[in-house]
Amino acid sequence: MRDGGWVHALWDGEGFGARVARGALLPAELLFEAVTIARSSLYASGMLPTFPTAVPALSIGNLTVGGTGKTPLAAHVAARMRTLGATPAIVLRGYGEDEPLVHRIVNPDIPVVVSPDRIAGSRDAARLGCDVVVLDDAFQHRRARRVADVVVVSADAWQEKRRHLLPVGPWRERLSAAKRASLVVVTRKAASRERAEHVAAALRDAAGKRTSIVHLGIGDLRTPDGRHHLSAESLAGRTVLAITGIGNPGAFHAQLTARGAVVEPVVFDDHHRFTSAEASSLAARAAQYEHAVCTLKDAVKLGPLWPGPTLLWYVSQRVDVESGADALDAVLQTTLDARSASTQRGRPGTPGPPN
Repeated sequence: MRDGGWVHALWDGEGFGARVARGALLPAELLFEAVTIARSSLYASGMLPTFPTAVPALSIGNLTVGGTGKTPLAAHVAARMRTLGATPAIVLRGYGEDEPLVHRIVNPDIPVVVSPDRIAGSRDAARLGCDVVVLDDAFQHRRARRVADVVVVSADAWQEKRRHLLPVGPWRERLSAAKRASLVVVTRKAASRERAEHVAAALRDAAGKRTSIVHLGIGDLRTPDGRHHLSAESLAGRTVLAITGIGNPGAFHAQLTARGAVVEPVVFDDHHRFTSAEASSLAARAAQYEHAVCTLKDAVKLGPLWPGPTLLWYVSQRVDVESGADALDAVLQTTLDARSASTQRGRPGTPGPPN
């Protein structure tokens, strides 16, 4: 059941109404594409300038709107950089308020800088003593010069033919834009490894870039206050009210089902801001099920509003690099190696771009 999620109904629906709505929006898609192509051409020609970040930057971004697993991958990359001896920060725009909170929970010892201007954000990170930054969701933010670009594509959401741009579909750019990337990472949640390999091959053909495959699996279940804990295996045979306000809810539902849960979905649009009234309604409804489960991205917003007595659980994500680990490590190392040159440019106090 969808209590919200009209955007997903528009993009994914096969009914008459969804098809009519997509057709009516085709002129807007053509306009969006024209603007996107023109902007990309201006950056490629140098007519739109780029500016160095205060410390070396690695961008993790999407070709589509949400649902690829970009946030857990960015958190994994930042943690890996720390393991390799760097002092990283995560810099992001902070749209929807949930992603900064997620990063702070996953990596509590890595600074999170929220700034719509990634260049200014990198200066803030440098002032905090960081020597490298991960730019979360910055593939299209080309004003900030970066050492490397990782673009993330979901095998779960992959479609062979229908890849409409906004607002008709979720694509921000055409597949050919992946040619700008240093590396393409194919993520899979419920999709099979074979499906991910197929998508990776299609992306190599389209963009001519190396690919990695990352599995985002369900980890343990936890309550937002951290007081309760369950193993993912405990979902087997249980009725679950699955509450989502994410980019690809279907993959999350499939993950729960694969664990043996009997899932009743409640879908809101990506980055949905829950109200107290919605939380009370969902908690009352959850009393009819054995578990109420959401993602961490939803839990950071819904948890403080949840009235109980039924517990709200969120599932953590396990990041497993299944193939192309060497390619991902090479991108990380290239970014870390650039630190020695960063003292020559863009440090706090040196001239920066105009505000």
